[in-house]
Amino acid sequence: MKELTLREKVGQLIVAGFPGHDIDAETQRLIADYKIGNIILFAHNVMNREQVRNLCADLQDEITKQTGHPALISIDQEGGRVTRLPKDSVNVTGAMAIASTGRPENAYAAGRITAREMRELGINFNLAPVLDINNNKQNPVINVRSYGDTAEVVTEYGLQMMRGLQEGGVLAAIKHFPGHGDTAVDSHLGLPSIDKSLEALAELELKPFQAAIDSGAEALTSAHILFPAIEKSGVPATMSRTIITDLLKDKMGYQGLVISDCLEMNAIQKFYGTAEGAVGALKAGVHLLFISHSGQLVMDAVERIEQAVQSGELPIAIVDEAVEKVLQYKAKYGEVKDGGMTEAEHAVNRRAAESISLESICHVSGTFAPVVPHAPGTIIIGSLPYRPDQASSLASAELSFPAEAGAALGARHLVMDLNPDAEEQQRLLEAAKGCSDVVIGLYNACDNAGQLELANKLAAAGHRVTAVALGKPYDLELLEAGVCGLAAFEYTKLAIQSVIRILSGEKQPTGKLSLSLNLNS
Repeated sequence: MKELTLREKVGQLIVAGFPGHDIDAETQRLIADYKIGNIILFAHNVMNREQVRNLCADLQDEITKQTGHPALISIDQEGGRVTRLPKDSVNVTGAMAIASTGRPENAYAAGRITAREMRELGINFNLAPVLDINNNKQNPVINVRSYGDTAEVVTEYGLQMMRGLQEGGVLAAIKHFPGHGDTAVDSHLGLPSIDKSLEALAELELKPFQAAIDSGAEALTSAHILFPAIEKSGVPATMSRTIITDLLKDKMGYQGLVISDCLEMNAIQKFYGTAEGAVGALKAGVHLLFISHSGQLVMDAVERIEQAVQSGELPIAIVDEAVEKVLQYKAKYGEVKDGGMTEAEHAVNRRAAESISLESICHVSGTFAPVVPHAPGTIIIGSLPYRPDQASSLASAELSFPAEAGAALGARHLVMDLNPDAEEQQRLLEAAKGCSDVVIGLYNACDNAGQLELANKLAAAGHRVTAVALGKPYDLELLEAGVCGLAAFEYTKLAIQSVIRILSGEKQPTGKLSLSLNLNS
C-alpha cells in the first residue's frame, strides 16, 4: 500500500455531511481535493431505500477512487425519536421504550434488525447505542434516548444493542463519553458542565462505558461537556487529553476507535471554533472528527490540521496513529457485500419491531380501561409533533396522534396547540362536555404546562381521562391522582400504532418503566 500524503492522511480522519439526495459539487470537491474519506447521512439525505442504496454506492465508488480506501458511511440510527433510515426501511423503537419491555433480548434484536436494514443500504457505521444514564430529569437532549436512570439498566440493555449491531456486521459507537445524562444543557446549543469528581463518575456514569469496553466496544463518541473537577484547562471532554487518553485509554483500557461528536455543535463551534476544536480533539487522542454540515468548515479544519502538523504543534505521530486506527476499522467494516433484502425479510423485521414496540407501552398510573370503539362518548385530543431537540429527526407533517387514534377507534378527535393557553383549554373543555372518556396525548408536557393544565382540568370536570405520554414519561408525574397514565416514550408511527392496539383493548399494556417516577396516588 502506497504511503499516504499528509492531505490524504488528514482526509481519512474527517467525516463530512452534505445537504441533498445526491453527491453535490461541494462534496465532490471535498472528496477529490481534500481527500475526505468518510460520510455521515441525515434524514435530509434520505428518500427511500433505492435512493439511499444508490447514493451509498456512489459515495463508496467515489471515495475509494479518490482515496484508495473504502468509506465509513455513518448514521444516527438509535431508534425512536432519533431515526434516519427511510420510511420503507424498518426503524425500531428507542432505548427507554426497549428497556421498558423488561427483556434485554429485545435490545439485541433491535440491534440485529437495525444492522440488517443499514447494511442493505450500504451504511456500515451506526452512531449508537446511547450509554448515557438519564439521572437528571431536566436533561433536554438525552431523556428517552437513554435506557434508564441506573447504571445497571443502561448497561444491561445498551450492551445487548451494541452486540446486536456488531454481530449484524455494523460498526457501533457507544456514546457520549464520559456521560451526557446529568446535564440540563443540550451541547448542540450550548456548553454543558458537570462538576463531578472522577470518583463520582466512576460510581455511576462510567460504569456502562467500562462494561462496554470490557465487552469489546469498537467505537466510542466523546461528549462536548466540561468536567472542571477532572480537566482544569477549561476544554470539554472531546478536547481533553486527560479524559480521552489518560482516563479512557490508559485507565479504562479502551483500544478502539474514538470519534468526536459533531464539531459544528455550538459547544465547540461557538466557544472554540470548529477548526481549533479539530486540532484539539486530535491532540486529546480522538481519531475520527465529525464535521457534519458545512463544507467550508471541513476545508478550514483540514487546512488547520495540516498547518498544525507542519509547524510541529501537532506531532505527525498522533496523526499516523489515528489513521492506522481508522484504516483498521475500514478493513473490517468498509466493504458492505450482503446486498438487498426481500420484501419477506423486511416483513419479518417489521413484525419484530412492532412486537417490541407493543411490549414497551407501560400503564403507570390510575385505572386502565380500553376505549369502546365508535362510542359517541369518546374524544381524543393531542398536539402535533415537533422537534424537541437538535438530535431528533424533523417531525413528520403527516403524523397526528389524535387523527390516527380517532380514525382507528372511530372517535371524535381535536388537535390542540403544543402549549394551549387558558382560552384554548376552555374551548377544548367545552368540546369534551358530554363525553365520558377523554384520551389526551401529552408530548413533553413537562416543558409545555398548558397540556398538563388541560389534562388535569378534564379530570376535575368528571371525565375518565387516559393520558398517553408520547415523549418524556416524566409528564405522568404531574397528573392529578386518578388519571390513567400510559407511557409510549416517542411520537412515532410505530408507537402510535402500539398505543391504538392498547386503547382498543386488543392487547393489555405489559411494559414496566425502566426508571423511577414520583407519581400522585
